[in-house]
Amino acid sequence: MLETGRRDVEEDLEAGSWRYRNQIDRVLISIKIDLVSVETPLIELIESFASRTNLAIRILVLVSVPTSVLLWLTGSCQCHSPTDRIPEEKQTLVRSLDDGTEVESVWREVHDDLGIRISERYWVVVLLFSCYSMCNAFQWIQYGSINNIFMHFYGVSAFAIDWLSMCYMLTYIPLLLPVAWLLEKFGLRTIALTGSALNCLGAWVKLGSLKPHLFPVTVLGQIICSVAQVFILGMPSRIASVWFGANEVSTACSIAVFGNQLGIAIGFLVPPVLVPNIEDQDKLAYHISIMFYIIGGVATLLFILVIIVFKEKPKHPPSRAQSLSYALASPDASYLSSIVRLFRNLNFVLLVITYGLNAGAFYALSTLLNRMVILHYPGEEVNAGRIGLTIVIAGMLGAVISGIWLDRSKTYKETTLVVYIMTVVGMVVYTLTLNLGHLWVVFITAGTMGFFMTGYLPLGFEFAVELTYPESEGMSSGLLNVSAQVFGIIFTISQGQIIDNYGTMPGNIFLCVFLTLGAVLTAFIRADLRRQKANRETPENKLQEEGEEEEESNANKVPTIVSEEHF
Repeated sequence: MLETGRRDVEEDLEAGSWRYRNQIDRVLISIKIDLVSVETPLIELIESFASRTNLAIRILVLVSVPTSVLLWLTGSCQCHSPTDRIPEEKQTLVRSLDDGTEVESVWREVHDDLGIRISERYWVVVLLFSCYSMCNAFQWIQYGSINNIFMHFYGVSAFAIDWLSMCYMLTYIPLLLPVAWLLEKFGLRTIALTGSALNCLGAWVKLGSLKPHLFPVTVLGQIICSVAQVFILGMPSRIASVWFGANEVSTACSIAVFGNQLGIAIGFLVPPVLVPNIEDQDKLAYHISIMFYIIGGVATLLFILVIIVFKEKPKHPPSRAQSLSYALASPDASYLSSIVRLFRNLNFVLLVITYGLNAGAFYALSTLLNRMVILHYPGEEVNAGRIGLTIVIAGMLGAVISGIWLDRSKTYKETTLVVYIMTVVGMVVYTLTLNLGHLWVVFITAGTMGFFMTGYLPLGFEFAVELTYPESEGMSSGLLNVSAQVFGIIFTISQGQIIDNYGTMPGNIFLCVFLTLGAVLTAFIRADLRRQKANRETPENKLQEEGEEEEESNANKVPTIVSEEHF
């Protein structure tokens, strides 16, 4: 009987069938259950090899089965019948192998032994990341949200203040590839430490710019913060994949992006409150110093927490896809070849363009919002900040809802397309209502637009990871962000010039046209969800698919056999 079983497995192996993995799983589980009181490092060693090489599979079948029989015959197991010593739930597990039920639970037990577990630290890591991302995002928008006040204090043009926001976008473009290489070379912890350290340094440098003639110093501090952003902006999908299981990864990515959006929201709300529009330069410098000291203290605290709390990765991979990603990773892999593969992926290229159009429009609106509101509602700096806050808070809600929906439905293409179309609708309505003279209407329409426009950002990250798996999440996210920065600079400069020369409505129509183009291109993206396939691709699933195919094949053959017998 042993020879027959061995011969069957050999035939399956040579035929290239996935069924041999099922044979191995049954043997492994049988050994684990039958040899309850035996500690056998040899079996554990063979088991670890079994998932890697065909040679190890032959060794396991040809060696471990006779070994277990020999151990049983020599009395190593202190019992006479398997059912005498197996707990009831294990008996159910054994019976399930014979009748084909509960296969998923069997596979889960095997994977538990292979180390796929969810870390208890995961929420702490993603929340800490969200906090220092929030701090960095605040520093991006703190000048733009009170554009006219900083123009007065430093005696510079509106375009110069706009560049304090656009330098974030400009810095990101040349530094993406070096930072993505550092991420692959040195890992998440090094990137997190560098990003939070630069964010802290930039915040303190700005404290040296509290005189009207020290505008270059505040530019230097902002450039340092913009470099920190390169170490932050592309990390949400990487952190979610490394630390979270398949059922939480989209929600985790949304929460990671949530921090950045919260920082922008606070950046719209707090500066108009802390820095009033007054003529006295000394008092104005005092109010600006309060804002700079607060952000410097927060950035320092977060840097210390990153040093203490942030770890490279969990002890065990949280999902099958991440486990396979570890296995497929090669330190010798060509970095350039990864980029080439990404740009050969037409679906990803389309997503890069559409994401850039959407995020670039958001960056332009955020940078120019104060100028647009003040043109129609003079003296309403505080309400301009509150409108920006409404846009971002609504978008944060949209991002979290989208993440939860994706975790449950896995409908990446459909969700992304619907959200994009609603972004266009929201932008059109906002454009038509901005100049009506009713601020409460602007609050409602801006919030509706923000719910979809900002809520789209984590969708793009997660969709990109699905389309490009098993390529680096940092690389795919980074390329999306490069596209966003490029379009952000183009849209900010172009819309700013249109607003100055023709008014706010033509400027917003300019954005509506490009958002419509993005929605059309999104419809052409094919939902090739590679990470989901990796998470579903187990031997049992393969067996089930093969069984269904065989049943269909047999069903198709039945009429033929009957007709032959009939004739």
